[in-house]
Amino acid sequence: MGLGTSDRPEADGQEPADRNSRDSAGAAKVDDPSHRSAGQVEADRPRNRWFHGWKLVAAGAAIQALQSGFITQAYGNYAVLLERQFGWSKTTFSAAFSLMRAESGLLGPLQGWALERFGTRRIMRLGVILTGFGLVGFSQIQTLLHFFVALAVVAIGASLCGFLSITAATVRWFERNRAKALSFSGTGFAIGGIVTPGVVWLLRTFGWRWTAALSGLAIVAIAYPLCNYFGEGPEDRGEFVDGIDPSTVIERPRAEGVSDTHFTASEAVRTRAFWMISLGHGTALLVVGSVIAHLSLYLTSEQGFSLQEASFVGGAMPLMQFVGQLAGGVLGDRMNKRILASGAMIGHMVGLLLLTYATSRWMIWLFVPLHGLSWGVRGPLMQALRADYFGSTSFAKIMGISSMIVMMGMMGGPLVAGILADRTGSYQFGFTILAFLAGAGLLFFVLATPPKRPESHRRPAPAAG
Repeated sequence: MGLGTSDRPEADGQEPADRNSRDSAGAAKVDDPSHRSAGQVEADRPRNRWFHGWKLVAAGAAIQALQSGFITQAYGNYAVLLERQFGWSKTTFSAAFSLMRAESGLLGPLQGWALERFGTRRIMRLGVILTGFGLVGFSQIQTLLHFFVALAVVAIGASLCGFLSITAATVRWFERNRAKALSFSGTGFAIGGIVTPGVVWLLRTFGWRWTAALSGLAIVAIAYPLCNYFGEGPEDRGEFVDGIDPSTVIERPRAEGVSDTHFTASEAVRTRAFWMISLGHGTALLVVGSVIAHLSLYLTSEQGFSLQEASFVGGAMPLMQFVGQLAGGVLGDRMNKRILASGAMIGHMVGLLLLTYATSRWMIWLFVPLHGLSWGVRGPLMQALRADYFGSTSFAKIMGISSMIVMMGMMGGPLVAGILADRTGSYQFGFTILAFLAGAGLLFFVLATPPKRPESHRRPAPAAG
C-alpha cells in the first residue's frame, strides 16, 4: 500500500461515517462520546502499551542513535586524526562533510518516490547495507579520492535508512501525539552524541581504521533487524492513528494548521508555508552543520582543548539536545510550533556567539545548553509542522523536495566556517556570520503561517436560487 494512505474517509473529502449506526452483526448502537463519562471513554480506548507506532518510534530512535554516534557526531573526531595523518586542510574536511549532506539532499526527491513505490522496509534495508559497506571502505582509505568516495557511499546509505525514511513512517502513525513521537524518535541522534567520548576512546585505543570498520559491522548487525518495524501503516495492521479509536474520544482543539486535508507535493510547493519552513530549517542548519563539522577542530586548535576534552563538550551537547527534544515533544503538541521554533533560532545565535568569543571555559559550557536545547526543541517541530500543514499522504515526496533546500544550510555552514578559518587563521569571522544569519532566520518561521486549502479540496459553492 502506498506511503501515507489513510483509511479515514475525511482524508478523501468524504463525510465521516455515521458513528451511531449498527454494525453488520446487529450490535447495539454506540453512544455519542460527548454524552459519556470520562471513565467510560477511557475504558473504551484501546490499550497503547503494545501500540505498534511506539515500537516504530523506538526502532527509529535506535537506528538514528547508531548513525549519530558512529558517523555524524564522530566525523569531527575522525577529522582531527586524519588532519594529523594526511595533513588535509579544514576546507577539505568542510567539503567532505558538505558532500555528505548534499548526497542526502539531492537524493531526497528520488528517495521520497522510492519510499512510496517500493516501501519503507526495502529502502531502509538497502540503506543499512550501503552504510556498513561504506564504513568498512572508509577504514581502508589511502588517498583523498578514496576518502570522498567512501563518504559518498556512507551518506547515501545513511540517508536511505535514516531521517527521511524514519520520519515519513512516523507521521503515518501519529497526529495528536505527532510532535511527541517525532521528538522521541529524534532522541536517537542525541543519544548517539552522548556516547561520543566512548567513540573517541575507541579511536585512541584501536585507531580510526579499526573503529570505522567495527562501526560499519555494528550498524548492519543492529539496524538491519530493526527495519522490520517499518513498512506498514495503521490501516495495514488494523490499528488506529495514535493508537486511539476516533469514535471513542471527544474531539479537542487541534494545533495551529492541523487538518484532514492532504496536499500533493505539487500543491505543497506552491504555498508560502512550504518555502518558509524549508528556508527556516536550512538557516538553523547553518549553525548545526558548522558545529558538528568544526567543534572538535575549533576547540583543539583555538581553545587549547585535548581531543578527549573536546569530546566531553561534544558529548554534553547532545545530552542537552536530548532534554530539549523531550521538552519540544511535549510543548509542540500543546503550543504554537512556529513560536517555539522562532525562540530556538535566538538560542542558536546566542550560543554560537558565546562559543566564538569565549575567553574562559564557562562561556563554552554555557554554549552547550543554549545550542543543545535549541536544537532539540526545534528539530522535531520542522517535520511536525510539515505534516500538520500538508498531511501524511505525500509527506515523503514533500520532505524529499524540501531536503534540497534544507541541505544548503547543512552544506553552507561547514563550508563558510572552514574556508574562512583557512583564510583568516581563525573560526571567529565565519562563526559570527553564521550566528547572525541564524538569528535572522526566525523571520521565516514567523511567516510560515498555515496554507490555504488547495482548490481541488474545496467544496463547490451551492448554486444560487
